[in-house]
Amino acid sequence: MTYRWEIAQAMLRQGVVGIVRTPTAETAVAGARTLLDAGLLSVEVPLTNPGALRAIEQLVAEYPAATIGAGTVLDEASAVAAIRSGARFLVSPNLNVDVVRAANRYGAASLPAAGTVTEIMRALEAGADAVKLFPGSALTPRWISDVRAALPQAPLVPTGGIDAEDVPEWLAAGAAACGIGSSLMRGTAEEIRTRVGKLVTR
Repeated sequence: MTYRWEIAQAMLRQGVVGIVRTPTAETAVAGARTLLDAGLLSVEVPLTNPGALRAIEQLVAEYPAATIGAGTVLDEASAVAAIRSGARFLVSPNLNVDVVRAANRYGAASLPAAGTVTEIMRALEAGADAVKLFPGSALTPRWISDVRAALPQAPLVPTGGIDAEDVPEWLAAGAAACGIGSSLMRGTAEEIRTRVGKLVTR
């Protein structure tokens, strides 16, 4: 039995959550394999992919030691479906209390999104395990350090427009991790493996 707090800890332990945003289950699995084989331990497959649930189920079976989650989880039905497919954490671009409750009910970690201090507090009060700062490109590392001066208990995960090269700066400012998608996945498989290797080493 793995508890929810252990899942959240595993998801954030490397400081990077890889986001594999592709159009099919097959491309999602292929992209996630590249990240996982390169040493990344936490990967999100957004539900904007119509084959996301199949991809999650396959990845969970192939990589039992990894932490595989679902992204763009907008409602309770999607949350339950993702968890039943094996997703261990749920990421949303908004705060939907029903999604957080479903995650809590079934033992998955939840990361609803926020863009203000008030929204961060609402997410934590609703039972979120961490808070996705979205879009990250609209904020700065200094913003996180300023917010955490008042809310040191808030695990913040900037996501959206974050460049892989900037991850160390965000972590130094107090981010629990960064959600990285396109900047992590660009280039050839070898370039992706090299990029992930550098991040894991850091």
